[in-house]
Amino acid sequence: MLEPMMIPLSDTLGSMTLGSLSITLAAGDAYALIGWWKGLLLLAPFLGWAWMLSTILDKHAQRFFLGQEKWNLIHMIFGAAAIALIVLLPLGGIAGFLAAFFGAIAVLAIDIFVFVTIANKDERIPEHAKLTLNFSEMAEKRDEKKQAKKLGSSELVVVGADKMKIMPPEKETTAYAVRLASEELVINGYTTHASQIDMRPINAETYGVSMLVDGVRQPGEQIALADAIQVIDFWKKAAGLDVNDRRRKQSGSVTVSSDDMSNQTIKCITSGSKTGMVLSMVFNPELAVQRKPEDLGMTNSQFEMVKSWANETQGVVLLGAPSDNGRTTSMYSMLKLHDAYTSNIQTIEYEIENALEGVKQIQYDQSKEEADFATTVRSALRRDPDVVGICDLPDSATAQNIANADLERTRVYVSLRAEDALSAIQLYTRGVGDPKLAAKGLEGVVAQKLLRVLCSNCKVAYQPSPEMLKKLGLPSDKVKQLFKKGGQVLIRNKPEVCPTCNGIGYIGQTGCFGVFPIEKDEMQMIASENWTGLRTAMRKRSLPTVQQAALRKAVEGITSIEEVSRISSSNKKSGGSSGSKKPSSPKPQPTA
Repeated sequence: MLEPMMIPLSDTLGSMTLGSLSITLAAGDAYALIGWWKGLLLLAPFLGWAWMLSTILDKHAQRFFLGQEKWNLIHMIFGAAAIALIVLLPLGGIAGFLAAFFGAIAVLAIDIFVFVTIANKDERIPEHAKLTLNFSEMAEKRDEKKQAKKLGSSELVVVGADKMKIMPPEKETTAYAVRLASEELVINGYTTHASQIDMRPINAETYGVSMLVDGVRQPGEQIALADAIQVIDFWKKAAGLDVNDRRRKQSGSVTVSSDDMSNQTIKCITSGSKTGMVLSMVFNPELAVQRKPEDLGMTNSQFEMVKSWANETQGVVLLGAPSDNGRTTSMYSMLKLHDAYTSNIQTIEYEIENALEGVKQIQYDQSKEEADFATTVRSALRRDPDVVGICDLPDSATAQNIANADLERTRVYVSLRAEDALSAIQLYTRGVGDPKLAAKGLEGVVAQKLLRVLCSNCKVAYQPSPEMLKKLGLPSDKVKQLFKKGGQVLIRNKPEVCPTCNGIGYIGQTGCFGVFPIEKDEMQMIASENWTGLRTAMRKRSLPTVQQAALRKAVEGITSIEEVSRISSSNKKSGGSSGSKKPSSPKPQPTA
């Protein structure tokens, strides 16, 4: 009979202890064999990642309210994943080390890429503040910053008309003080989101600065005459203009940039006046007029109507708006609805704001006396184009040349200064001088105004009173809240200026439109100059006017009631009289 073998408990425990010890030693040896230098190498990507998080990404999330705590948690998860990859990767030897090293770098890089991609899509972040992963561009900016420190405290990199950088002068010189003052002018305009800066004399000893911010003129500082002249001369020289010519109108462009400012093309326009030189600086003029037709701000039904007009190449379409209210942008957008490769499309412009692909753009040069504006228009229309865009209606002769053209074969878009659709029709009709001839060729009219868009980062919701809704003609059972400008945000429970809009409460503009077709009944009223009847007929169509379109945008939370009142009051101040005056002599008009 076999007896069971008795094994001492101490031997069992001893073998288990030795086994566990051997396993522990094996695991320890695996990491001990990495070497101290390999450990430092593995630590390097984590140090770079942590530096970028603390100095750039975390501050960016805090500055623009992107959810700092949420992103910190996401960063921690990615960091933990990178550590886990290093510890748990089963491969050994140099291959395992390299796989862990580059795997950790990939995980940390993905974390940074995810943050940059998502953050840059947030509408609260202005274009100039968006992050970039272009390391060569980052290195270039860093080198430029080092060079700037050597030369002085100049903040802007200025590239002149000759594409060469204009280096700052030595410190403690008059030229250096002029450079700083010239830069400050641009920096102030950029930080306030100005589209245009103007310097003009306000008296015999002082110049005044004003800025056009989202279509509203904002007063700026006052500058002594001698200092202002030096600033104007600096920008004239940078733009390649004749500094000694203080009367003739001149224009040229420069490019400026800084650590906080992406490349900005600035068009410098100078001219003489009775009181002295005038300087206008327009930011990115080409970008200002580049907008897709569907992004102008029309309602869906309005856009469909305009698109249907583009299927035809006959008749006159009037584009009416006050100055600086997007007339050029709309004219360019209308022309884009036509196929430039199958149609002969031309424009007549005071200044070509943007090159349109496939379009022949004719610039009217006022300095030449060979032909006036009306003759230039007539010459273009006689060449049987399919589509023509005319930037202005400066005189009766121009209106008559348009009305007498072969409008059975040519579509003409006429941009003119008018407060509303009716005023645009009146202006064109009285310019032609023959109401029947004017009415015969009219196909439609588009009136527009620009209004400011509420800053989405600081706009404030409120419940309107029943009395207010009744006054606005809005149904109280459907409109439960409206929005107004804020300008401030809470940071650690303290109100501070909104970093997105700089406290203005608005950022950007959109259009509000009135689109009206001209049919048989309207033609008869125009031919008989029955303006009261025409106004009534347009109302009966139940097509939204400019003011009604603006009010709709307020209900949608895009703008405020105060902004709707602002653009409506401008119409009341003018009395809608744009159409009561005949066009006079040709003058260059703001085309933005």
